[in-house]
Amino acid sequence: MAKTVNVWIDGVHLEVPDSMTIIEAADKQGINIPRLCYHPDLPPTANCGVCVVEITGNPVPKRACCTPVAEGMKITTNTNKLRAYRKTLVEMILSNHEVVCPTCAANNKCELQSLANNLGVDPDALPSILQKKKVDDSSFSIIRDVNKCIACGRCVTVCNEVQTVYALTFSDRGIDAHIDTAFGLGMANSPCVNCGQCTVYCPTGALREKSEIDAVWEAILDPDKHVIVQEAPAIRVSLAEEFGMELGTVTAKKMYAALRKIGFDSIMDTNFTADLTIMEEGTECVAKLKSGSKRPLITSCSPGWIKFMETYYPDLADCVSTAKSPMSMFGALSKTYYAQEQKIDPAKIVSVAIMPCTAKKFEARRPELKDSGFQDTDYVLTTREFIRMIKEAGIDFKHVKEEEADAGMSFYTGAGTIFGATGGVMEAAIRSAYTLVTGQELEAIDIQAVRGLEGVKEATIPVPGFGDLKVAVAHGLSNARIVMDKIREGLATKGESPWHFVEIMACPGGCVGGGGQPYGNNMAMRARRGQGLYQEDKNLPIRKSHHNPEVKRIYERFIGEPNSPLAHKLLHTHYFKRSVSNGQVVEEVTHKHH
Repeated sequence: MAKTVNVWIDGVHLEVPDSMTIIEAADKQGINIPRLCYHPDLPPTANCGVCVVEITGNPVPKRACCTPVAEGMKITTNTNKLRAYRKTLVEMILSNHEVVCPTCAANNKCELQSLANNLGVDPDALPSILQKKKVDDSSFSIIRDVNKCIACGRCVTVCNEVQTVYALTFSDRGIDAHIDTAFGLGMANSPCVNCGQCTVYCPTGALREKSEIDAVWEAILDPDKHVIVQEAPAIRVSLAEEFGMELGTVTAKKMYAALRKIGFDSIMDTNFTADLTIMEEGTECVAKLKSGSKRPLITSCSPGWIKFMETYYPDLADCVSTAKSPMSMFGALSKTYYAQEQKIDPAKIVSVAIMPCTAKKFEARRPELKDSGFQDTDYVLTTREFIRMIKEAGIDFKHVKEEEADAGMSFYTGAGTIFGATGGVMEAAIRSAYTLVTGQELEAIDIQAVRGLEGVKEATIPVPGFGDLKVAVAHGLSNARIVMDKIREGLATKGESPWHFVEIMACPGGCVGGGGQPYGNNMAMRARRGQGLYQEDKNLPIRKSHHNPEVKRIYERFIGEPNSPLAHKLLHTHYFKRSVSNGQVVEEVTHKHH
């Protein structure tokens, strides 16, 4: 147990663990210290200096984000000297910043904008020393605008320490120091996996998704196009917070109503193909278990994780499920099964996906994902883009009357909805894989051991006729490294993996923490969103993927059975080895099953 110390902040006595910094102690007690580079989810960088406080007995102010508390410490957070110091720092930042707040994607969400307003800074009165540089829009997913970068270092920290991708770094020194990709070659020519965690933690609009809103509006307003839309599980628990509703509220039926008002021709749901993914991936897992394979099966839903695997662990690509993600399964089926059922020319179908994930934009452009004969998914919108479209259309989301989705590829079970939280894919898979192996229904389907925000979770599930099924769940790519290194070591030294089945999600918290989610979120908010999904799962009448009636129907009318030849053509894929230096494809490493 940590030793506690007595400190006074603005005259308020606190007893706090001696492991805390001043800013952590203040936050715990609801005392706000202005900050800019500091974020509670990340190790402090102490780059900006805005969080300075005065400590009795110290001749100069100290940065609260990196100064530990000590016994008897007396701290003052608000003096004329501190206010002047902070205001000067922010003025210096703004003088080298492109101040275009009304048109910036981060407007009203920008921490620099908010801080400048709170400190009474007048940007019009400041001299500008900004020398505009070219915007890096080379990536399919992420735009990096160095003219709005304040060099706080959050993006570097999350990329290198949380995700261990190493796509971003500080370049040059002193006054010329700035954040860049290796050799300044741009995001597309870096090992970036498009996860977008940099966009979530960026305090300004320097990092944002590459928007496809205009292209989607154009398709919607084209009378010759039939625009079908799908929405990922995490979207329904991320919209509420933006429209004055309680964080984590499930808004699926309001979401459908908003999409219909925007003008989409057909409103379906990615949760349906999440259930379908369980059937394909679960069948693949059971076949591997029955074969006695010593190599694990690893989930393939997260495109950031897939590109990370292709870059850093291509030798283990044959362990990764060949099942496409639910988004890509939906895209392929929208231009085959759906077109056939609705008697629509697939060339006229525009398939749009609304995802919590910037990496889905990259996934949609992968050249191998054209098994429908067309580009399977035409456009991907992030949660943030969808929110902007709702506002553009003038929809009062909070009060919009609830509506149902269209039938066909929209019905989902509780297993489908929990895909959005870390551990959800594993839990959903176990619920159905148990039946596929034993022919019996699993009764205790709430598998608590794989829930929660612990970085790596493990569980053992007794399966009659098989034995103990050992599983692991990792979220965040630094945790994926831990799991993958253990698998690699186990295969090299013992000839077998420590686990039979592994779930990996690129983003901390799973899809609820995706790179396309609303600005300003943190791990606590991600946990609340995940709780919302688990609550919806608990309330749904059907909670196992193999009981989804629309999934049963698509197998009966079109696919045949899980892992059938048609299923492998439309619903499965293959992977590549990529260069660690620039993320580009080196060679194909796995092949489709036929």
